[in-house]
Amino acid sequence: MSENTDKYFITLSSYPRAILHIDCDAFFASCEQAGDPRLKGKPIVTGKERGIISCASYEAKAFGVKRGIRLSEAKRLCPALLILPSDYETYSLYSERMFDIIKRFTPSVEEFSIDEAFCDITGLRRVYRASYPEIAGRMKERIQKELGLTVSVGLSLSKTLAKICSRHDKPDGFTAVPGYRLHKFLKCSHLDTVCGFGPNTVELLRKHGIKNVFDYVNRPEDFAKRLLGKVGIELWRELRGESVYKLCREEKKKYLSISKTRTFMPASREEDHVKARLTRNLESACIKLRRHSLSAAKLLIYLKASDFKTCGLEAKLNRHSSSTLDFMGICGKLFNIAFNENIMYRATGVVLSDIVPEGVDSRTLFDDPVRIEKIARLSKVTDTINIKYGKHTLHVAASDTLKTAGNGHPRNNVAWRKQELLKGETPRKRLKIPLLRV
Repeated sequence: MSENTDKYFITLSSYPRAILHIDCDAFFASCEQAGDPRLKGKPIVTGKERGIISCASYEAKAFGVKRGIRLSEAKRLCPALLILPSDYETYSLYSERMFDIIKRFTPSVEEFSIDEAFCDITGLRRVYRASYPEIAGRMKERIQKELGLTVSVGLSLSKTLAKICSRHDKPDGFTAVPGYRLHKFLKCSHLDTVCGFGPNTVELLRKHGIKNVFDYVNRPEDFAKRLLGKVGIELWRELRGESVYKLCREEKKKYLSISKTRTFMPASREEDHVKARLTRNLESACIKLRRHSLSAAKLLIYLKASDFKTCGLEAKLNRHSSSTLDFMGICGKLFNIAFNENIMYRATGVVLSDIVPEGVDSRTLFDDPVRIEKIARLSKVTDTINIKYGKHTLHVAASDTLKTAGNGHPRNNVAWRKQELLKGETPRKRLKIPLLRV
């Protein structure tokens, strides 16, 4: 490396910007272990209700068990494996509390996913009378002490670099890379550790003689632009220590599409049951539309068979809407075309697209304004009731069979927290209080 190139990687300031990436280790499984100390140190997975693994603990990963494989295959790999049903409400509660802890240290927090956060701690050394690595260590320690969860933390100059750092030493790791060590760190960083470099991109870079991240950033900017376009330039700059991707502190409000899918057990070829599953997905997607004050015009439905083959169809309304009833007719027609009574189905899903802000008037001359207004009011009443008494308390009749079938799960496939309820709770409406099995 020439002296002229070297100056781009060595900075006078160790952290021109101090960006943290906090990533929970095997989050769903860790929440189960935190709630039930008897599970600590044991190989466990979640996803019993789906038939495939949602999350595997590191004890299970040691046997080759990983997300997405069938439970039967996982049991073959690890006979002592403990298989648990998922409890997403509890996971959401742990997530909220983790973000609350992080925000005690800095207000500059981006909730990247349910178990990941980016934070900017630049300028906080005087406040805490500590170095940036020490501040990060305190955050990590506080999360583990209060929630019983381990997290892997990365500290560097940009979001992309911080994410590489957090992946560097999992689980329960901490990696800090200041500016003057950046060039050395990138030499031992593989291309597939960069968020934004998929398998195809990695293969393309290797064909051009790029063996590691340092090789990529050591090429001219024109090379990145010519090969990977705008994203390539942005990542090239981020990897060289420039903070291009700013933290997004606000809740996401702009959506290109909204999707809802659910795998169910056991698989079924009963038309009413599969349609009820699809309808419930549609209801959930429309609820999310209304929560963010949005409307959609396109609907895609898909049915996934037991052999993982998928059949999907798409159609468009003549106007934008966020009401389940407006989409029910077209959803039913698409379902009748896609459904095959000879196939066992294991999952259904919907995708709403062509999204605009609520209130955009796309009615045609032949629409009935009185009916449209009645349906809109009914949606508001439905949301009000469901907020008070629990999601899907009031629902369309086509999904009612899910209630009589107990959501399609045997009792032993329901998370224990949904069975051991506090007074006044229901499986769908619970207090935000975690119960610990001691």
